[in-house]
Amino acid sequence: MEVEIATIGGYEAVGRQMTAVRAGDDVVVFDMGLNLSKVLIHDNVETERMHSLDLIDMGAIPDDRVMSDIEGDVQAIVPTHGHLDHIGAISKLAHRYDAPIVATPFTIELVKQQIQSEEKFGVKNDLVKMEAGETMSIGDSGNVDLEFVNVTHSIIDAINPVVHTPEGAVVYGLDKRMDHTPVIGDPIDMDRFREIGREGNGVLCYIEDCTNAGRKGRTPSESVARRHLKDAMASMEDYDGGIVATTFSSHVARVKSLVEFAREIGRQPVLLGRSMEKYSGTAERLGFVDFLDDVGMYGHRNSVDRTFKRIMNEGKENYLPVVTGHQGEPRAMLTRMGRGETPYELDDGDKVIFSARVIPEPTNEGQRYQSEQLLRMQGARIYDDIHVSGHLREEGHYAMLDALEPQNVIPAHQNMKGFAPYADLCKSKGYKLGRDLHVTSNGNTIQLT
Repeated sequence: MEVEIATIGGYEAVGRQMTAVRAGDDVVVFDMGLNLSKVLIHDNVETERMHSLDLIDMGAIPDDRVMSDIEGDVQAIVPTHGHLDHIGAISKLAHRYDAPIVATPFTIELVKQQIQSEEKFGVKNDLVKMEAGETMSIGDSGNVDLEFVNVTHSIIDAINPVVHTPEGAVVYGLDKRMDHTPVIGDPIDMDRFREIGREGNGVLCYIEDCTNAGRKGRTPSESVARRHLKDAMASMEDYDGGIVATTFSSHVARVKSLVEFAREIGRQPVLLGRSMEKYSGTAERLGFVDFLDDVGMYGHRNSVDRTFKRIMNEGKENYLPVVTGHQGEPRAMLTRMGRGETPYELDDGDKVIFSARVIPEPTNEGQRYQSEQLLRMQGARIYDDIHVSGHLREEGHYAMLDALEPQNVIPAHQNMKGFAPYADLCKSKGYKLGRDLHVTSNGNTIQLT
């Protein structure tokens, strides 16, 4: 059986992920993502109203026209998790393929919301829920199966999908960290990865996220970030002014910790911002978390401002607003607070907790810097980088290669500079560039068998 990999998006920069695996006549597409930084540099861009070709020209979504050169039928579109760089282009591209979208329950709900907000295209693909640990047959040959392996990341319900072929397995390794003590959900299923490495013809190809490959050691567990956050917030227990926190809205485990620790220091947590309401509300609806009835979630700007007024009237010392804006996004709640555009008034000594790192990309770095300066000008004190990454460091990459022992490796989720540390790591394990280590670009295909 011929097995071919098309590296469509996410092989020249972080963002707009998309990869296709062809096994004989059957094709599985992994991820259809958005490069948000390409959107943020334009003022007031509303992607839901834009045509896919315009977004492709902007570099915001994958250029999937290479798919016309692949001889086979797409049998499934498989987003690995709910981050926008993995699902943000589904509403623009999925309708081109007569195939279901197959994902875990939380991811499917987020995809459904993306599709419902789309104004340009009608996306009619079936939405199929599949849990981690389950397998389904792909195509009519009976020789190709799709499996979901549970992984841990900075969003709940993440998986690494595996395409099982007679030639061996293709493991799509975006995105994960090796967390054995997660705050929500099950630990990464390393036992299953080791089994896949030993089964049948083993692993034909491993496609891996290289984000932190150049960082030594291992990525800490989310439970480490939780302890760091608990310590920081406990130190503020006697402060009688305003405390505001921000984190990735999609990081439900971190939001859960913020809510719990707010109560421990005697403050009422409230979640503010559209994306905060979207992710936490969806997680609670599906039973991943229980925030209790007294945690308000408000997304609409008028509702947010009414909540800010109530906080000011009843006393900032009684509340912990958890708001959007960890990257300094221009329209996010925290940025508006820094500009003085909300009823919430920051005073000298008020605390702002950034439980998130700056995404290392010029647009985000510039916006985050500006946001912090605006907050400081109002007297706020910044607590920075109370966070752990969702991506593997060096030791995690070694562990995955040892578990899977893949015949071929394809670095992903970076640019050429970002691939270098992972390529060096693979070379130390005996892989050779151009033979079984395939550094590639967007729009290329790699023939494996």
